Amino acid sequence: MKRNVLLCSMAVLSFSLIFLGYATETAREVSSSDGVPIRYLVQGGGDPALVFVHCWCCDRNYWKNQVPYFVERHKVVTIDLAGHGDSGLEREDWTLELFAADVSAVIDTLDLDRVILIGHSMGGPVIMEAARLMPGRVIGIIGVDTFQDFEREYSDAQKQQFIVGFTMDFATTTSGFVKMMFPADADTNLVNEIAEDMSSAPPRVGIGAMKNLLNYKPVETLKDIEVPIRCINSDMFPTNVESNAAHTESFDVKYMKRRGHFLMLEDPDTFNELLAETIAELTSG
Repeated sequence: MKRNVLLCSMAVLSFSLIFLGYATETAREVSSSDGVPIRYLVQGGGDPALVFVHCWCCDRNYWKNQVPYFVERHKVVTIDLAGHGDSGLEREDWTLELFAADVSAVIDTLDLDRVILIGHSMGGPVIMEAARLMPGRVIGIIGVDTFQDFEREYSDAQKQQFIVGFTMDFATTTSGFVKMMFPADADTNLVNEIAEDMSSAPPRVGIGAMKNLLNYKPVETLKDIEVPIRCINSDMFPTNVESNAAHTESFDVKYMKRRGHFLMLEDPDTFNELLAETIAELTSG
């Protein structure tokens, strides 16, 4: 009996020390294709590696509830795209292609051969572009509340109308924009925390990235990608599965009900379970 208790205690201590090591891992830095320093965190071990890419005006900390869940089974990489978090600001144009180069630079530095890319919102188009840069190394793409309709395009008037508020008062417009992406019964503290954080982003980064996002045409990128694409999306925003599937090797979506745009923060337990299921589906073959 005492021996079993001792073994259990040692196991708990070992796990705690391992997890503490992961938790206290310091961020690393690599230069992107244009020389901008990109900060990232790599933790754990296991194949395939999971590379998490955040949303517009967010950072790698938005995946804080996913790292401890997946770190025992996978190498987990979280990245600050240029202009976000701790990464550099020395960039003239905040294009999705350059954000993709940020992701590619990290994966190249870590010499990862089998990768699943996971991107939230704007991070979805970013990881599609990153997959195009790394043929043969990405085995799957998982979008988080993104890829609702690959064929959707906006008129010049719509784009201008949408962006004008950000150019006039970035902080106020961003805060209001973020709050619209939650259901009425969402956690008020979480909503305000995210709205405050995103509205404090550098305006030139946020406005530049948003303009490029509105002009992005994913169908062209999809012609060069031959990997399955999966989504975990909110049911607040319908996903055009039939249309999307016509442009991909394989497409499917799982829905989280009564949640908003920030699924991984609003209901991390359910999100992690769905993400684990999706990863298993992508690796089972």
